[in-house]
Amino acid sequence: MDRDKDSARIGRLEVVETGRRRRWSEDEKLRIVMESLQGSRQVSATARRYGISRSLLLKWRRLFRAEQNEAGPRLDFVPATVIADPVATPDPVVPASGGTIEIELVAGARMRITGVVDERTLKAAIAALADGRTR
Repeated sequence: MDRDKDSARIGRLEVVETGRRRRWSEDEKLRIVMESLQGSRQVSATARRYGISRSLLLKWRRLFRAEQNEAGPRLDFVPATVIADPVATPDPVVPASGGTIEIELVAGARMRITGVVDERTLKAAIAALADGRTR
């Protein structure tokens, strides 16, 4: 004999989704954990903001710390200062085969350079030679 006589009255059972279960991606979890680490006493406020329990957020933080410890020593931010490059000396023009460069201008003038010459000196010599021929 059945002691619970009301059990036969249930004809339909309905399951209503409350929306409490949510799947968080790893990126979302990391963003929430980083936000909770921004200041002191941020765990409860961050958990309320995202609609999660404080204990779940603390669990994510523990997992985050464990991953950080496995990754090796923590690197802290070091500010960098950008300094303008000092005036660089021009790179020397590498001579052609045999160590000699021969330049023949349209006016018929010829210049022969032996050894290593920097670009600025070479341009000045060519300009001077061209100016001397045009006068």
